Amino acid sequence: MAEMRAFRDAVGVWATGGPDGPAGDLAVRLGIRTAVLLEGLSDLAAVEALAARCGRDLAAEGVCVVPMGGAMSVGRYAGLLGPPGLGLRLTGLCDEGERGFYERGLERARAPYGGFFVCVSDLEDELIRALGTARVEEIIQAEGDLRAWRTFLRQPAHHGRPRPQQLRRFLGTKRGRKIRYGRLLVEALDPHRIPTPLDGLLTSL
Repeated sequence: MAEMRAFRDAVGVWATGGPDGPAGDLAVRLGIRTAVLLEGLSDLAAVEALAARCGRDLAAEGVCVVPMGGAMSVGRYAGLLGPPGLGLRLTGLCDEGERGFYERGLERARAPYGGFFVCVSDLEDELIRALGTARVEEIIQAEGDLRAWRTFLRQPAHHGRPRPQQLRRFLGTKRGRKIRYGRLLVEALDPHRIPTPLDGLLTSL
């Protein structure tokens, strides 16, 4: 796990103009064959939690999950890790609203778009729908965030919005909350109700 984190860090340095050598050397030494491209750290937490829950050791399978820091970075990361760069197989998750960035970025990198799985809004939306809003609120209460949730609901800007939208917005209102709940929501899933994009991604690896 530590070595995969080192590879992710090396890729991040490379993506911001640093040298390519450390990432390339680690890819060879670790036997990395697939890079899972995700928008951010909350998606990373969810994918790693699901893999652990299913008894998968992605690192041992030569799979590295890479958060890109936003959808608009997909072209850059696909170029570095895909056919023009390290030659890894690329897969990942994509929000419906960001599909265009992915299609164009992957086309430039000569990587197939078909390996990416699309969330209707985003992964949090998929997880909330799979669990149901009542179950998500139970998790919020169990985590000691019920007071913050009730305070959030009293704010005029959130009145009248559908509960799933309110929950999605709440998860993003405090630094680190989306990451923590990305893991918690996955751990609470019924194994027969894993969201289709997340299930498709893990099955494809």
